[in-house]
Amino acid sequence: MLFEQLINGIVVGSMYALIAQGYTLVFGVLDKLNFAHGEVFMLGGFICLSLVAFGAPLSVAIVVTALVSGLVGVVVEFVGFRKFTSDDGYVTAALSSFVIGLIIIDLSHKAWGTEPLSLPVSEALQNASVTVLGTKILLTRLMVLVVAFLVMLALHLVVTRTKLGRQIRAAAESPTNATLLGINVIRVNQIVFFIASVMAGVAGVAMALRTGYVSSDVGFTFALKALAIIAIGGLGDLRGALIGGLLVGVVEALAFAFGLGQLVEMFVWLFMIVVLLVRPSGLFGSTIIRETRA
Repeated sequence: MLFEQLINGIVVGSMYALIAQGYTLVFGVLDKLNFAHGEVFMLGGFICLSLVAFGAPLSVAIVVTALVSGLVGVVVEFVGFRKFTSDDGYVTAALSSFVIGLIIIDLSHKAWGTEPLSLPVSEALQNASVTVLGTKILLTRLMVLVVAFLVMLALHLVVTRTKLGRQIRAAAESPTNATLLGINVIRVNQIVFFIASVMAGVAGVAMALRTGYVSSDVGFTFALKALAIIAIGGLGDLRGALIGGLLVGVVEALAFAFGLGQLVEMFVWLFMIVVLLVRPSGLFGSTIIRETRA
């Protein structure tokens, strides 16, 4: 039972980490938080649901959802952040992205309604399981775990091993200097939003696979926890977002395992407070995007 709960915690934590790393990527480059990020996560689940309902294979639906979510992120960057790049535009950009999130929620209500919808996947897939150390684990949860870590691994390789990653790190260090070096900072910002929103969309699909349904209410809840996670891991640190997400997922799982499920939200925030009391800058407390350049 405890092992099963730990697996569940790691699965949920991997989804938290996907969302938190998207937040972190944008914050690391622009020093601004994208408050529409949670709604892109929510939208990803609905897009995947619609594609599967129209007969698309799940694998195709996941790829298309990721691409569409990325394009939504580019729109968010253009509308909510492009004109507010200076320090005094921080609040304006935050409010703008928050309003965009509200618009996405309203559009989702008009398109799919306000009630949760079931993800139309086969019962065989929903009930398929594998046995690990004597414990049956649903195959969909293992799929979520594998997809989440593959996406995060891809992000790590892009940031640390590619020319694009060097441009992202340069833009994060100093947009002015990056421009002088011939880097198109606007294009880098667009790509960063695209990648972050792809991760959010994939996380939305993962959520739908794990729970079997999609709801317009999940975006705010997961986005709020993602903010706690990046505070735990350290603002702007991709490693911190990963470790923080997994830790929060495990904390929640342990709360359920010991019969404290009703207090799970409180434990998450208490965990954040304890971490910040010990390390005010978070577990890592520096930006891996900027550190890697050195």
